[in-house]
Amino acid sequence: MPEQLALCPKPVARLLLSHGAGAPVQSEFCKLLAELLAKQNIEVWGFNFAYMQKTLAGKRQLPAKMPVLMAEVLEQVSQMPTDLPLVIAGKSMGGRVATMLAASHLLPAQVKGVIAFGYPFHPPKKDNWRTEHFVDLKRSVLVLQGERDPFGSTEELAGKSWPSIDLKWLQSGDHDFMPLQKSGLSQQQLIEQAAYLSRSFINEFILEN
Repeated sequence: MPEQLALCPKPVARLLLSHGAGAPVQSEFCKLLAELLAKQNIEVWGFNFAYMQKTLAGKRQLPAKMPVLMAEVLEQVSQMPTDLPLVIAGKSMGGRVATMLAASHLLPAQVKGVIAFGYPFHPPKKDNWRTEHFVDLKRSVLVLQGERDPFGSTEELAGKSWPSIDLKWLQSGDHDFMPLQKSGLSQQQLIEQAAYLSRSFINEFILEN
């Protein structure tokens, strides 16, 4: 069952958040993200994939195959309240799972959009792109990406675009939205910007449609 990650007194939309491959939804990144999204009137619920639950219990597991992860997200969606527009979202791997569902015919109508916080466009230093399904997307997708992300940087994505992907860059950020010290920015500031851009996306593509 998903759990609410942050209090949100007057939500305009609800977001179901899944985690990246190596850290649970209770990570400091996800907790801070949920708090800052709540300040944008987005109610955040989160869950751990089954392999992560086993890892947290002391039985280290590798992530399951994509069809299994997709089915787990759909099961969590089925348990969500239906009184608000729903967005499915994820950090890194979780975002990839959400976009895979958005390219399928599996998502129920209550899911209005997808947000990926640091999309793993390819493994670091490998030319194995994970974007083939982008041409089949059936929901609007927001990707929030650090400029220095080794899974897909500004330099690597120069000249690439997909009609259903709204790609927004976070200045000097890495895969965890950690900026270079010389930028004068903090990780919290970048996550705060990501939360603001998430609300703008929800306003434009979900609440106004």
